[in-house]
Amino acid sequence: MNPATPASPSTSATPDTVLFDLFGVIARHQSPEGWARLVATAGVPAPAFRDAYWSLRPPYDRGELTGPDYWSAVGGTLGVRFDARRTAALIEADIASWSAVDEEMVDLIGELAASGRTIALLSNIPEDLAAHYERHHPWLGHFGVRTLSCRIGHAKPEPEAYAWALRALGLEPGRILFVDDREENLRAARAQGLHTHLFTTPASLRRALP
Repeated sequence: MNPATPASPSTSATPDTVLFDLFGVIARHQSPEGWARLVATAGVPAPAFRDAYWSLRPPYDRGELTGPDYWSAVGGTLGVRFDARRTAALIEADIASWSAVDEEMVDLIGELAASGRTIALLSNIPEDLAAHYERHHPWLGHFGVRTLSCRIGHAKPEPEAYAWALRALGLEPGRILFVDDREENLRAARAQGLHTHLFTTPASLRRALP
């Protein structure tokens, strides 16, 4: 069990709102099969592709690059040019690699919403993937506030991402439990006064919920 961890007197109140990360909590991390499809689609060596893919991801997540712009930059870093057809295939493969969800967590989200609990989302996600989730996952409608990095111009662990979510919720940070699977994101949340829970399993999260 990973209990909620207050970091300062400002988090002494019992939280009544849950702010969720998406990937690694509700949605699965990128699948190995999806990654292999991406590498095959790019047609470049996997180690170099991985470096380019991740080094350029933050501006894509923040909405500073469109999908075609992102893949053009990736190709430029690798010394190759992806034509329009290859770029479209890369965008499709990238979306597919991040599309699996944890059905147990989806059920939990539904339960919390049905109980009247206020729940919100704070996710690093590019616009192409955000649009896909909005089209195919109606449970996103349970989140009254969806703080998506591509729409606000800030990504975790940047303080501005948490500040945006707090303003949208209109709540004091001590009323919020932030759930994420990455410690660097939790540290940044605690610096803003939020309670935090390091996600490992749905069962441990259920035990930690106030």
